[in-house]
Amino acid sequence: MPAADEQQLITEVQQGSHDAFRLLVERHMRQAYDVAFGILGNHHDADDATQEAFVKAYRSISSFRSASSFGTWLYRIVTNESLNRVKRSKRKQRNEVQLEHAENETVSYQMSSMTIDDTQRYLERALHELPTLQRAVVMLRHLNGLSTHQVSRILECSEGTVKTHLHRGLKKMRERLEFLKEDMA
Repeated sequence: MPAADEQQLITEVQQGSHDAFRLLVERHMRQAYDVAFGILGNHHDADDATQEAFVKAYRSISSFRSASSFGTWLYRIVTNESLNRVKRSKRKQRNEVQLEHAENETVSYQMSSMTIDDTQRYLERALHELPTLQRAVVMLRHLNGLSTHQVSRILECSEGTVKTHLHRGLKKMRERLEFLKEDMA
């Protein structure tokens, strides 16, 4: 969507147009959901976080000043909402990750024919075992295709911090998935 068209919709929303906001939601729903799911790893929680983020965006749209794109502003809200949900349920998630890790150790990596679905599951599991901030950076940068600068604005940290978390997260994933190389050889 051209920036001028999006800015017009934002202006209309700021003037009270519910239809204009509905159009903004329709245009950004998928990416907002992807950001939330990437952080939360659960469809139900991602739906809730995305919906709550849109409610927060609607309530605070009057403060939107076009210093960044609407998408960047919205993804920051989605990211913050998702990270807050992670903090609220950290103990529960920690127990789930420990259980998942224990299950992983019992799986035999001597698979003769790994399917694409299997590979996808291992990738998702490795991603969700990363610390929250590393997972968020990897998701935003590689899966959502945002630039390092955009990710730094969304997470409100320096580009250097984003690069550090990205490097560490990808390194942990590589180490965790090393067995895939052996299986494919």
